[in-house]
Amino acid sequence: MTVHGSDLLTRREVAIAFFVLSLCAVGSVPVWAQSPAKTATWDGLKTDIFGSRTIEAADGIVTIDAPARAEDAAIVPIDLHFADRTGTAALKTVTLVIDENPSPVAATFTFGKDAGITHLATRIRVDSYSYVRAIAETEDGKLYMTQTFVKASGGCGAPASKNQDEAMASLGKMKLRIFPVQSGGADLSKAADVQLMIRHPNNSGLQMDQITRYYIPAHFVHGLTISQGDRLILKMEGGISISEDPNFRFQFAAKPGEEIKVEATDTEGQVFKGHWPLDPA
Repeated sequence: MTVHGSDLLTRREVAIAFFVLSLCAVGSVPVWAQSPAKTATWDGLKTDIFGSRTIEAADGIVTIDAPARAEDAAIVPIDLHFADRTGTAALKTVTLVIDENPSPVAATFTFGKDAGITHLATRIRVDSYSYVRAIAETEDGKLYMTQTFVKASGGCGAPASKNQDEAMASLGKMKLRIFPVQSGGADLSKAADVQLMIRHPNNSGLQMDQITRYYIPAHFVHGLTISQGDRLILKMEGGISISEDPNFRFQFAAKPGEEIKVEATDTEGQVFKGHWPLDPA
């Protein structure tokens, strides 16, 4: 029997499809079939950011949660969770890296020595299918990394949700929400769940004004300090990859009777300040 080329190709495709499906059925899809291929970028980035320092697997010290496919590439939610480090080297900093972004280092967060932060959430821009990485540094100088892959594109150049006049009119306004960790009256000497919202366009420099068709100059919050009383809770050095209207939610070891104080600085040198009592009501 003569087998034509088109028939042969079809049979090969069927055979390959059957093979892959059979592997999926038993949960043994090979690594090349299930893992994203973009790892070469990180090989160069890690030297630029951390030099020759060894980076170990996080192994639960820090974990990262993000949508596998983002609904909006300009507002991608990221959740970081940190293990209890009592009795060992405390967590000092966490650097958030988005491999394929024009400016890969989204932010570096520095934690106060006794802040006791266990959770940190924010929103980022993702410009291309990319690994998003969290690299934690402990007080003994060791680095630990975890990562997740996010399918999103165009986040850094996506148009702002507000026009520039509207954004500037509310520039720097802040709101703080406080959620008790336990319902029915939390013991604030243990922990509090706090959400800070800042009105700021956080222009990336890659967005185009839809009326003038000119690119909007970069203008974003690059410095943030959150404290309670005189002790540091959280400090951030940020870049263009933090989304419009920066939003940070975190859990920390709170002390009753002391105010939460916030100071933010943007790339135009403007300083925004706020303070609130630590009162869930």
